[in-house]
Amino acid sequence: MLMLERLNFIKQRFDEVSDLIIQPDIISDQKRYVELNKEYKDLRALMDERENYIRVTNRIEEAEEIIADGSDPEMSEMAKMQLDEAKSELPALDDKIRMMLIPKDPEDSKNAVVEVRAGTGGDEASIFAGDLFRMYTKYCESKGWKVDVVDYSEGTNGGFKEIQFEVVGEDVYGTLKFEAGVHRVQRVPQTETQGRVHTSAATVMVFPEAEEFDIEINPKDVRIDFFCSSGPGGQSVNTTYSAVRLTHIPTGLVAQCQDQKSQHKNKEKALKVLRARLYELELSKKMESDSKKRNELVKSGDRSAKIRTYNYPQGRVTDHRIGLTLYDLPKILDGGVSKLIDEIKLYINTEKLKEAGEV
Repeated sequence: MLMLERLNFIKQRFDEVSDLIIQPDIISDQKRYVELNKEYKDLRALMDERENYIRVTNRIEEAEEIIADGSDPEMSEMAKMQLDEAKSELPALDDKIRMMLIPKDPEDSKNAVVEVRAGTGGDEASIFAGDLFRMYTKYCESKGWKVDVVDYSEGTNGGFKEIQFEVVGEDVYGTLKFEAGVHRVQRVPQTETQGRVHTSAATVMVFPEAEEFDIEINPKDVRIDFFCSSGPGGQSVNTTYSAVRLTHIPTGLVAQCQDQKSQHKNKEKALKVLRARLYELELSKKMESDSKKRNELVKSGDRSAKIRTYNYPQGRVTDHRIGLTLYDLPKILDGGVSKLIDEIKLYINTEKLKEAGEV
């Protein structure tokens, strides 16, 4: 009953938060209201599982009472079946709740800004960067998330030297942060006449998108430059100064957007990216002071680490962080990357449970 005691204790907090989020002074404080709403959503999910846990444990107690009584053999036989069924449900439910009880990173519920940049390998690397962008776009669509391109520099054959996009949805950063790092591809390039396999790479960076109240940017610290867009879109794109570049003078960080025809919309998007970069810079400083976080196997900020290899001749994808290989490359590149992400999340959560002495 230790689990139920923990859930009952959490219910007290759930009741407290439920009351707080309808208070006028909380509603008027945007930052506090957003924080409590996120907490309410997480606790609500736990309360649903608490109801399931109570239902299963009640069935076990009820069945055990009937069996102990023994006055009705037929009822006792049915009770034994009920007991076996309920007991078989309990371990999975217990594991699920323990995973949900792991403290969440406050940034996990945020939207994200993702950057895919071609690395070593010339044209082939930019083609691969395009493949990764399409993979993430399809994956995000399958999750019901919205993808919005912020900035890009075109490569060859539908590829990108780099592309930056915003992802909006539920728990986006908490999911995509595990994709940060170097992705390697092994395949025969279209231009290769000898049939030799080449190795190319692309780097993926993922930033939590900061709310306005997370990072305050002094307008005096930002230099704004307007320039002509350099992508497809016809005459108007190339002759109108609609693209915007923002430079944060104190840090030297740069963000730009040329995706929209409207200068105002481009400035708005670039500001979101700049805010995300500054926020990530602050988070990195915090992580550096936290040695435990720094030494985590799958650290979202470790961009130098080779995290995954996509091998075309063998049709396999290998995640080097957990040694997982899947022979399903076409499906994965078509957006079916959830199995890899889920396994990484499970590994990390299991490690956290071990640290807490729960496993």
